[in-house]
Amino acid sequence: MGNLALFGFEALWSPYYLAILGILAALYFSAVRHRKKWFKYSEEVSWQQKASFYGGLALLYILKGSPLDLLGHILFSVHMTQMALVYLVVTPLLIIGIPGWIWNVILLRSPVRQIFMFLTQPILALILFNGIFSLYHTPLVFDIVKTNPVYHAAATSLIFLTSLCMWWPVFRKRGNSDEMSSLMKIGYIFANGVLLTPACALIIFAKDPLYAAYSDPASWMNAMALCVPGNMLSGLNLSGPEVFTSMPLTEDQQLGGILMKIIQEAVYGTILGYIFFKWVRIEREKDNRELQAILSEKEHRI
Repeated sequence: MGNLALFGFEALWSPYYLAILGILAALYFSAVRHRKKWFKYSEEVSWQQKASFYGGLALLYILKGSPLDLLGHILFSVHMTQMALVYLVVTPLLIIGIPGWIWNVILLRSPVRQIFMFLTQPILALILFNGIFSLYHTPLVFDIVKTNPVYHAAATSLIFLTSLCMWWPVFRKRGNSDEMSSLMKIGYIFANGVLLTPACALIIFAKDPLYAAYSDPASWMNAMALCVPGNMLSGLNLSGPEVFTSMPLTEDQQLGGILMKIIQEAVYGTILGYIFFKWVRIEREKDNRELQAILSEKEHRI
């Protein structure tokens, strides 16, 4: 891998992005610290929730603000790792970390509430996230989005919003409606894994480079402009990502699809295990209570 330092400090460490995340962390800290004064119906925030929120922000900066983001414009495999971790790990961490009374202020007031309730219907949320995520990775859409800053910002924001809606029924209740049962959650996660498979398969089994943003020098330079300041990029004489890596484009592409699938399976498997064992524990506690009630009734009869 060549020396990425030639792109400069701003491209490598994204100080503006870090400042935005720092402001979000400060707002969260203040809201939790002054919750009794600022929020009428607030409750104590556990250390696990705080760790989840701050951990989500830290991971988001590593993925989108550190040199890893620049590397994602050079190696498709790094880009796919970013996508998987942002939408499958960061989003759940933020949903868990932000307490319900803050979510109520942000999302559950009209008119946002009606839109949010509609978009978080499980089947719709399932189709929207997997459909838009898969559409993003079709070569035509990917090359357009990856080389235009406005389209790129709109597309990544849309995928983040749909990932929020997709994960919401797993970790939160939809307003006053009933929470999904554990069995329904298991089926929901399983369906997510199935729906994302075609996009991964398209990338893994492609025999030629699919994306001009990594294979065509002009498109690649346009894609690099998303994270490297124009005055810095115009002073460099670069022919393509091969300047920084010896990995063939097709192998890098296949590795990206494989990493995406592995991360997806690991995340979904972990959450499935958590839901399953929680469900088993609740059912055992329920059976024990029923058994104790029966024994107690028999003792009274004797």
